[in-house]
Amino acid sequence: MAIQRMDNVLIVVDDLDAVIAFFVELGMELEGKGPLEGRWAERVIGLDDVRQDIAMLRIPDGHGRVELAKFHRPKAITAGPDDAPVNTLGMRRIMFAVDDIEDLLARLRAHGAELVGELEQYEDAYRLCYVRGPEGIIVGLAEQLG
Repeated sequence: MAIQRMDNVLIVVDDLDAVIAFFVELGMELEGKGPLEGRWAERVIGLDDVRQDIAMLRIPDGHGRVELAKFHRPKAITAGPDDAPVNTLGMRRIMFAVDDIEDLLARLRAHGAELVGELEQYEDAYRLCYVRGPEGIIVGLAEQLG
């Protein structure tokens, strides 16, 4: 048996509403938001006395999701600085294909996003950049050319 699909990526956040707004501006659709607790959840994630709020966002084509979690109990812990560089160990970014990278950059800046490096062109194939959004989340953007 092989993997059927990638269902979602989880990002633990502190300001759930700000991060939702950022991903919605990016073009994702909010599927739902609400509390998550109970013994079944505690057994799955390996923590006791869990109380969290989660939000599930869907990519417009329906094939990928980002799950956001705000832990109330136990409190979330920080693994490193919010502005950790791209070469920090662990998962560092999510990459999205976009249709108008400059327009999207302008809209994301209204949500506090900043370029990590520069907007660059790779040959005649792509325009690419990394953006640091709320809570240090790094998102890669790639606009296919031609």
